Amino acid sequence: MSHRPARRTSRRRPLVLASALAAAAALTATACAGPSVGSSSAAEDEASEAIDWSQVEPASEITWWSNHPGQSKAVEEELIARFNEEHPEIEVNLVTAGANYDEVAQRFQAASQTDELPDLVIASDVWWFRYHLNDQIMPLDDVFEHLEADADDFQPALYADYEYEGQHWAAPYARSTPLFYYNKDMWAAAGLPDRGPETWAELEEWNASLSEQVPDGGSTFGLSTGPSWGAWWFENMIWGHGGQYSDGFDLTLDSEESIAGGQFLHDLFHSSGVATLSADDAMADFSAGLIASTIGSTGSLKGALDTASFEVGTAYLPDGPAGGGTPTGGTGLAIPSSKTPEQQLAAAMFLEFLTSTESTAYFSENTGYMPVRTSAVESDTMKAIYEATPQFRTAVDQLAEKARPQDDVRVFVPGADALLNDAIEQIVIDGTDPRTAFESITPQIETAYAENVEPYL
Repeated sequence: MSHRPARRTSRRRPLVLASALAAAAALTATACAGPSVGSSSAAEDEASEAIDWSQVEPASEITWWSNHPGQSKAVEEELIARFNEEHPEIEVNLVTAGANYDEVAQRFQAASQTDELPDLVIASDVWWFRYHLNDQIMPLDDVFEHLEADADDFQPALYADYEYEGQHWAAPYARSTPLFYYNKDMWAAAGLPDRGPETWAELEEWNASLSEQVPDGGSTFGLSTGPSWGAWWFENMIWGHGGQYSDGFDLTLDSEESIAGGQFLHDLFHSSGVATLSADDAMADFSAGLIASTIGSTGSLKGALDTASFEVGTAYLPDGPAGGGTPTGGTGLAIPSSKTPEQQLAAAMFLEFLTSTESTAYFSENTGYMPVRTSAVESDTMKAIYEATPQFRTAVDQLAEKARPQDDVRVFVPGADALLNDAIEQIVIDGTDPRTAFESITPQIETAYAENVEPYL
């Protein structure tokens, strides 16, 4: 089942766009698959290249490129140590390949024609599909079957994000949704109920009470912008007004509903006085008590709980007049197709371990990211965590109740995510009229689609 128009592509014709942002679709909790395309010869190609994994001896050393999502370097090092207890014959070298998903992806692209590629690499929601179109990553289904990795236990909506032409090209790892974070102490002092606002209008109603609780220069609500961030959280707001970035690949930024979403964002900063823009990191401002609430990744939860001097509340993203929804996001892990079968098998063994019930529960407990396996969500470990720290449960429940596929233009058209963020910054920083801001980026997105996507459909 797909939420996208049928598209045809061929893996015989790699898409090489070194500066592009491309990639994945975030899918709903109904376990819908990735982009729906017409049939191709890919299945035949894969069959002819099938590896008998039972005849492969895993390599003794592999390299993993990560950006340590959610400040997880120490957690990842601990997971490597645990893996080595079971598999002392395989050495795993952890490399900080970038500060964020985009930096890792750009380094991976730059290394694609060299012998510097890792054996396992971060594959975010806006990059994995690009890797696949470039023939840079391998399908995991056969090697997972050989390893008896129980892929059916992955949370269906998360594993299906990486499905294409009947194969899975990555496995979920550090998966998230945006959350509404609020300062429970300020909420209580303002006489508000201990919950997030159900609608953005309700937050605006609460502003008068909350603004009295924040320090000078603070605000009821604060946000950060930036590529791979601004256009992610704004999907909730534009959807909440009945708009969207695109219908399939048809841009809809000029619709009255989409413009209404932009106008809401404009007014949030320039009319109502509810919101301020953080110079760097809204989550840091929130944890410091400078703002009463913000939107942050699920992966920011553990850091907020550890650093905030107040009780942190988490809630679903608020609805707009036309509803809302939340996009899924975060990253999976992929295995480069150019590595030897020995390296691929060793990487798959480590990937299976990283995403096992015990490992994903440990990773979730120490970062706030969602457990990627159903068995982990209902495990005794996670049940104890949810009971002690209910905030960890919010993202899991929001995934089931509010998740919505991301708009195609953001995740498939090269550079569109950055261009959308540029329009958002025009609205937020400069106070630009939303219609004008959206019009300014539309020709560039259309050109990127015509040159870098349409020829491959």
